Amino acid sequence: MLHGKYKTKLLSSALLLAALPTMANVANGGFEQWTGSTPSSWTTIDSGISLTRSTSTVKSGSSSAAVNVTTGSQSNTDLLQQIAVEAGKTYNFSVDVYHTEGKVKARLYIDGYQSYSNQAQTNQWQTISHTYTPSSNKTINVGLRFYDVSGFDGSETVYVDNFLPNTDGGSSTSCNDNSLTLTLNTDNYGSETSWTVNNGQGSSVANGSGYASNTQYNEQLCLTDGAYTLVVSDSYGDGMCCNVGNGSYTLNQGSTELASGANFNSTDSTAFTLGDGSDDGNGGGTNPTPTGYYVTTQGLSGYALKTELYNIIKNHSSQGYSAIWNFYDSSARDKYFENDNSILDMYSEKPNGSDSYTYTAVSDQCGNYSGEGNCYNREHSFPKSWFGGTNEPMNSDVHHIYATDGYVNSKRSNFPFGEVASATFTSTNGSKLGSAASSINYSGTVFEPIDEFKGDFARAYFYMATRYENVIGSWQNNTTASNAVLNGSSNQVFESWVVTMLLNWHNADPVSQMELDRNQAAFDFQGNRNPYIDHPEFIEMIW
Repeated sequence: MLHGKYKTKLLSSALLLAALPTMANVANGGFEQWTGSTPSSWTTIDSGISLTRSTSTVKSGSSSAAVNVTTGSQSNTDLLQQIAVEAGKTYNFSVDVYHTEGKVKARLYIDGYQSYSNQAQTNQWQTISHTYTPSSNKTINVGLRFYDVSGFDGSETVYVDNFLPNTDGGSSTSCNDNSLTLTLNTDNYGSETSWTVNNGQGSSVANGSGYASNTQYNEQLCLTDGAYTLVVSDSYGDGMCCNVGNGSYTLNQGSTELASGANFNSTDSTAFTLGDGSDDGNGGGTNPTPTGYYVTTQGLSGYALKTELYNIIKNHSSQGYSAIWNFYDSSARDKYFENDNSILDMYSEKPNGSDSYTYTAVSDQCGNYSGEGNCYNREHSFPKSWFGGTNEPMNSDVHHIYATDGYVNSKRSNFPFGEVASATFTSTNGSKLGSAASSINYSGTVFEPIDEFKGDFARAYFYMATRYENVIGSWQNNTTASNAVLNGSSNQVFESWVVTMLLNWHNADPVSQMELDRNQAAFDFQGNRNPYIDHPEFIEMIW
């Protein structure tokens, strides 16, 4: 059974505070001792992999193991060693892995095959863990096995570090930061339930899965001060309650409830903050010194920074256009204004009053419409005609595709965003279509969202300019509207009037909790982030 795991700012370890595990002896778990290209004590290194010592990509200590996977099959690509364990004692094992291309996944081996890494989470450290209680005194194999997945080109490097508990001193038996308890009451299908706690940079700092049915679990977490998001998932898509049992979850810090839920579909996300919301960079929050997911951007600015961000967020895992409906069902709910769990539509939402209409997830998706309030559909805020139609991955990239009223979406068409002087159409929340105001230095028809969401759209556009840096320079002449917005370059990307307006929108409407939550949900959904939500300061550093 897999239980939870977490990282502190000093150590990565799986810790159940209620019952501390016995320490096993994983030798050289920090990969600090080497003889040539062989890490000491790791006695079984399969021919399908080769190892070198890395001092550049390191989770802790001074070095890690760079594992180059070269086999094109799934035959024993193992990295193993043997340790002695005692009957009836609990051992909590964990290891940190770092994927570079996302075409190889790692699987923890603890006396048999256990949990996998998420290979889609590239250019960041993640932890795999397993709780193990042997039935007899024996010697077992522990380590990792590597599997290629679709798209593997025959060679890929995965970094490995911090195999715990180890004889290097890597262990933890107490919490000196924020102690939290996640209580899970599973339903009739407990194995479908999993959870993760992600920090502000999108890295998983704690997670758990492999639960029995109709059982209560109390997972103990130890987290530094910072901003986090708890994501509870159901692999079947019917939540924890109430069709197949009465499951639920609650996250508490002492007597304070931070999150709870039961009745959802595929995922349920809750953001929370510990302490003052900032720490040394390992916990979360916006930090002017990029860490974790953005560590390779340190010291960069201008278009060099933009290109490095492109390298970080490219090659996301496209889920397809139809899967966007599922994303909306789980992650486009109104938990911020009316807080009524309806679909949050930025073309109809009235931040300071009652909405003229609301949409129920799934049942109100379009569909036919003859006016406002009929149904919601999928709005490409960066119109798909600008990138040539239904081309992937742009056509299904949720970072720029929002749930909006179908009729208002049709009115917006593929006109540029702008500021309207004289409106020919105004939606119920004040979004406008009409002739452009002379102050933005553009003459033509534009669509203007309300002030509450202008920054959201601006940061989505800066994302598009970055994620598709390699191709966006060729989109300018696809339509008259794209020609008005794009300048044909891959660096500035937008015409100067657009850059000026987007910068104004970005500064006037700062990142909201809604954006933070949606960014995390998008990361969980397709495996990449909008860097300008995590680090708004990057925009001014580039443009």
